Amino acid sequence: MRLEPIRHLFPFENRFHNHSGLRQHYVDEGFGAPVVMLHGNPTWSFMYRTLIAGLRGAYRVIAPDHIGCGLSDKPDDTRYAYTLDRRVRDLSDLLESIGVTRDVTLVVHDWGGLIGLAWAVRHPERVERLVILNTAAFPIPASTRLPLSIRLCRDTALGAFCVRRFNLFSVAASHLAPRHRLRAEIRRAYTAPYDSWANRIATLRFVQDIPLGPADRSFAVVRETAEGLESLRSRPMMICWGERDFVFDRHFLDEWMQRFPSADVHRFPDAGHYVLEDAGDRIVPLVRSFLVAHSVGTRV
Repeated sequence: MRLEPIRHLFPFENRFHNHSGLRQHYVDEGFGAPVVMLHGNPTWSFMYRTLIAGLRGAYRVIAPDHIGCGLSDKPDDTRYAYTLDRRVRDLSDLLESIGVTRDVTLVVHDWGGLIGLAWAVRHPERVERLVILNTAAFPIPASTRLPLSIRLCRDTALGAFCVRRFNLFSVAASHLAPRHRLRAEIRRAYTAPYDSWANRIATLRFVQDIPLGPADRSFAVVRETAEGLESLRSRPMMICWGERDFVFDRHFLDEWMQRFPSADVHRFPDAGHYVLEDAGDRIVPLVRSFLVAHSVGTRV
């Protein structure tokens, strides 16, 4: 992927960490207490561009691209296991390598919630604050279900072919996930990393790894994470939720609020799954205020 066409939208230094011969791209801007931002599927660190710019003056902001996503390498299945557990281990390895071992604020969206919170429940002593954006860290609530369109991509050969051949998942998300129409150059930036059959492997493998029940290979990690969330209940949490998300709907928000009744909740009735695209101008100042109100070292 060539960054030049979108450099004005994503003006950050490119850094890379080596995972046994595979390069993982990440942004590392600013100084201070670390704020780690984890994207989902089919986005990449580009999604956090306004939040990075808004926080790097006061914090050390780290936003990695998961392997197979964004500017990271996109290996085939013989070189990389596209599983939730591997994602968690990648995150742990990256943070250790760059010296981020305490006072971490996690900002998570979509798959970033499962990856980040799975890491967090394994290292609760390293976590200071949590910012939740339309995501989950527990099994799908019994009161809702995975949309049919995603089930088709997850479970059928035709769906898999459309994701790999036509970039269906990324293109559709760039049009449907935000509730407000994105400028063409922003839509292109979201889909640009996934420009060939080979480079679309992660968008498909993420969908295929969605854990729906005990027979799915990543379900054990999800169950472990859900059971471990209790260890984070004392951490300040802010939830910014796009209410027009057709995947992470109100049932997921209700689950978060039940598990974290003291969370500071902000609903955005006009925002969809790409909540930072629809409501970023309101969310960035909210996050800044939340971090100031719960400064590192003030938690009891």
